[in-house]
Amino acid sequence: MNNLKTLLAGLLLATLLPAAASAATLLWTIDNDYNRTVSLEFYSQDRGHVWPGNGQVYVIDPNEGNAQFNLSCNYNELICYGAWVRGSSRTYWGVGPNDSYNCSNCCARCGLGDVEGIQLLP
Repeated sequence: MNNLKTLLAGLLLATLLPAAASAATLLWTIDNDYNRTVSLEFYSQDRGHVWPGNGQVYVIDPNEGNAQFNLSCNYNELICYGAWVRGSSRTYWGVGPNDSYNCSNCCARCGLGDVEGIQLLP
């Protein structure tokens, strides 16, 4: 009988946990059509998390073709991309370096479908 109570308590707890805590993925496809190398990061708008993190950035060379980034994230988490010319943060896309700027179309929700291709244009 104790095992049944433990099982029922576990099932009840599992149904009460928020969906946001469940793991999901978000695939971004980004094409650097600018004539210089670009640094790229992704920023969670719901928690203090950055991809790739640990002071690192993704690097995309010019005309490299589509680069894909499959982020492991929390379901429904809002994630924005920030890209900038290496060595110069004056030219940027999305939210730019360090999530510094506002943007109208540079964020997506984790687990709700892949992000359509983004072109970094001059």
